[in-house]
Amino acid sequence: MTTPHNKAAENAIAPIVLMPGDPLRAQYIAANYLEDAVLFNDVRGMLGYTGTYKGKSVSVMGSGMGIPSIGIYSWELYTRYNVEAIIRIGSCGAYSNDLHVFDLVLADSAYSESTYALTMSGDENMIQFPDPQLLADIRAQSKKLGLDLTEARFHSSDVFYNQIEQPVEDAKALGCKVVEMESFGLFHNARVCNKKAAALCTVSDSFVYEEEATPEQRERSFDSMIRLALETTVSL
Repeated sequence: MTTPHNKAAENAIAPIVLMPGDPLRAQYIAANYLEDAVLFNDVRGMLGYTGTYKGKSVSVMGSGMGIPSIGIYSWELYTRYNVEAIIRIGSCGAYSNDLHVFDLVLADSAYSESTYALTMSGDENMIQFPDPQLLADIRAQSKKLGLDLTEARFHSSDVFYNQIEQPVEDAKALGCKVVEMESFGLFHNARVCNKKAAALCTVSDSFVYEEEATPEQRERSFDSMIRLALETTVSL
């Protein structure tokens, strides 16, 4: 059952996994939101925990940064540990002037210039999609919690430090309102494995306004996103 990247024992991981990029955010969620949380993985520092939230078993595990990293961890969770659904909970940068720091954004699709899907399974589609029922569940819970939620196409960029603007302009032309680095790979893996995936992000910085969250805020101040994801797990 163990893999080169995950030492979790059989049945140590819940069917539903929340997946932040930062493993320290996974640790923070386990310590502050879950009851009886138990560490199941620390290989390469990629922390994973399983506990309960309102009586429902839920796991939280870091994905690392970028499509290749989340591609490894999500594939193993789906195929080796019988995980049924992964909700990415991360940060993103806003391309759009109608989004501000700490706004919640739900991916209705993810575009990428990445060749991950093509190389992995021969899939030439540069836009990948989340599970529609999981989207509906998150949408319903946001209304119950009274949280404003923007649905948008994500740009899952392969590059953080762009030296040319064309890839960003191409993404904007295709309707991307925010940029992050993981959702495209997650959605592709979920489709290939016949599983479920969604991506819920908090805006941490803006390419339009002079707004930016600190590293401490990125790790600890995304309470609305975390609560929304956890409430969704209870409803599943």
